[in-house]
Amino acid sequence: MDEVSAFVPPEGAPKRQLRDRTTSFNSLPYIKPAKLRVGIDTTKPVLRNRASASSMKSAGSPTERSEIISPIPRRHLLQTSESQHWLHPPATPPFAVSREPSPVSATSTVASFRRRKASTQHMNFSALMEQERMRSFPSYQTIKPNDHEEEPGAGRRWVRWMHKNGLKQWIVPSAVGAAMYWKWCIGLGGYSGYATPPIYGDYEAQRHWMEITIHLPFHQWYTYDLQYWGLDYPPLTAYVSWLCGKIGTMFNPQWFALDQSRGIETPDSKVFMRATVLALDTVVYVPAIYLFIWAWQGTRSSRTQHLALLTLLFQPALHLVDFGHFQYNSVMLGLTLFAMNMFASGQDLLGAFFFVLSLGFKQMALYYAPAIGSYLLGKCIYLGPVHGLRLFTRLAAVTVVTFLVLFLPFLPPFSSFTTILDPITRIFPFNRGLFEDKVANFWCATNVAFKWKHWLASNVLVKISSALTFIGFLPSVIGLIQGSIKTRVWSSSQESTQAAQIESSANTPTLPLLPYALLTSSLSFFLFSFQVHEKTILLPLMPMTLLLSGSSPDSAAFSWGALMNNVAVFSMWPLLKRDGLGIQYIATLVVWNRLIGYNPLRLRKKSFVDLLSTAVYGACVFLHLLEFVFTPPARYPDLFPVLNVLVSTPVFVLIWLWSIKRGVEVGWALEGLPGSRNMKTSASQDRFGVESTAQRAAAANGESMRRDMGVRAMSLGYGESRRRLPFRAQSVEVEENS
Repeated sequence: MDEVSAFVPPEGAPKRQLRDRTTSFNSLPYIKPAKLRVGIDTTKPVLRNRASASSMKSAGSPTERSEIISPIPRRHLLQTSESQHWLHPPATPPFAVSREPSPVSATSTVASFRRRKASTQHMNFSALMEQERMRSFPSYQTIKPNDHEEEPGAGRRWVRWMHKNGLKQWIVPSAVGAAMYWKWCIGLGGYSGYATPPIYGDYEAQRHWMEITIHLPFHQWYTYDLQYWGLDYPPLTAYVSWLCGKIGTMFNPQWFALDQSRGIETPDSKVFMRATVLALDTVVYVPAIYLFIWAWQGTRSSRTQHLALLTLLFQPALHLVDFGHFQYNSVMLGLTLFAMNMFASGQDLLGAFFFVLSLGFKQMALYYAPAIGSYLLGKCIYLGPVHGLRLFTRLAAVTVVTFLVLFLPFLPPFSSFTTILDPITRIFPFNRGLFEDKVANFWCATNVAFKWKHWLASNVLVKISSALTFIGFLPSVIGLIQGSIKTRVWSSSQESTQAAQIESSANTPTLPLLPYALLTSSLSFFLFSFQVHEKTILLPLMPMTLLLSGSSPDSAAFSWGALMNNVAVFSMWPLLKRDGLGIQYIATLVVWNRLIGYNPLRLRKKSFVDLLSTAVYGACVFLHLLEFVFTPPARYPDLFPVLNVLVSTPVFVLIWLWSIKRGVEVGWALEGLPGSRNMKTSASQDRFGVESTAQRAAAANGESMRRDMGVRAMSLGYGESRRRLPFRAQSVEVEENS
């Protein structure tokens, strides 16, 4: 008997009854359902309620009404990679209106469920052998569907509820308003230097700078009474302090009276100072976050964008430092984020301008300089010798002119030639020492076993720290430059119009590497550089939180990002405890973790990062309990801060190594493995101008294309079936021989 006759029913056999139609996934209204059986209620769809305890293969209670309005596909395994969304340029505006849900058919699914259950009880020999072969792979357990999925976070549930009730247009204003209220509540606690004369703390430093900038000329800003909180930030901070001081003087001149207002802590003055932080954060940082959602996650769904906005708005470490301890770090971070957004949209000159402003506000923005400088230099290399040189010249001109404008009051003819040295010596204080307090970096952690300051001179330590910092961020620099060289465009002078379009396009191949490069660069500065404060962990936290904001909860970026944010707040506990911010410390951590759906005390899966997280969180809790119960001996007054450093530093080192690893992996995805052919794209072959060049640049290994460019890759199912053809052929031979 041949193979065809095995599937042909014998003559005279009863005809098989037509199968009932199940719930329709078709959105076309003109397709009618099949004929229904008698006795089945068709007034409402027989679908299982999400909250129902009945089985998926049962009809459920007749009183339950379905909440399913559209099919919810399961994420493919390859789509859970945390770096996928960085490989897509912006295509849609943020928080775009999603498509309408497909209609639900009013037919029963009971018979189809029974038939499906019966069919799954019989498996042929090929399926059994395929299942046995898949079980031999180590990743088989991670591929199987999880029957006990975790409950989504509060932020995701709130976003879902707003979308279902038609209130999605109110998500952004509600989130921004709730974040502002939350920040103001944090400011009701203590702050740096509260009631601790004669020097006080950072709060008094910021207020004192407003005092001296509105009363003294420019050339005395960086030289006036340096023993009492002398100005040591770049000129843009001084200009902002001058503006805030002028506004505050309109309300009460006594708040900023020269030398007479030192240590003032009246309730109205504190309200004004807190309001300045909230106003600058709302004007600079919040719009930068919103623009980031549009520029970097424009191709994601509106729910994902809203959840990313909540994740960034409620970052705990930034809230505790700016609105609790009292500083203006959100302005520096917001300006850097504006620069990233400009790079993503192809406005490189504006991006360089914003980054110079970030440097002009706080010198700690230099932590990002190697990554941003390498990205811009790489784009110049990518554009070729003609247009790349032109872009390099424009970038250099914008950078120099912006710096000159910032330092103009300290240059001739407004000041003497030597006046420019005053802000420079105050901005880069190499004579202060290797580190201050107990910061969770390499120097403080190793100082427990080797006293660096006792064995080496200060100038030697500066050289060693500079060398280690350079080695730390070198992989990110190499990745950006090498990626630009391998994917660069070779354009001739005849195609000037097309090359100019390429120069202004946002589709630079190395753009997805930028967040990882920023993380690697800033962490290398934090771990190995000279004169580091515990608050500077905010700089590597920003790119890590950006990566976290668009990642799925089961991705490595989500786990590492949540771990870094929590450990960063823990590493600042000695500072927060001194400021009286214990309640804010606990509240911000609990709210943020609940918001993103992360439970630090639950072991999600047996991966390295999850096992590490469990161990680290256990050590943190144990150290807090130990500090609460025991008092450190008089011989070791810094016992608990040192233990804090020893717990936090290894985590930051591992995240630094992970960022290097991820940068290499993303670089391979863009430019191909080492030894692959070099992508030399000619602008003369661009039939569609910039768009076709961007397609080949994104597919640097010559294999994959971006979906938003109109090009689809080979189906994953088709490719998998082609790969399994030899095995299935062997299975058929075994069946025939048996």
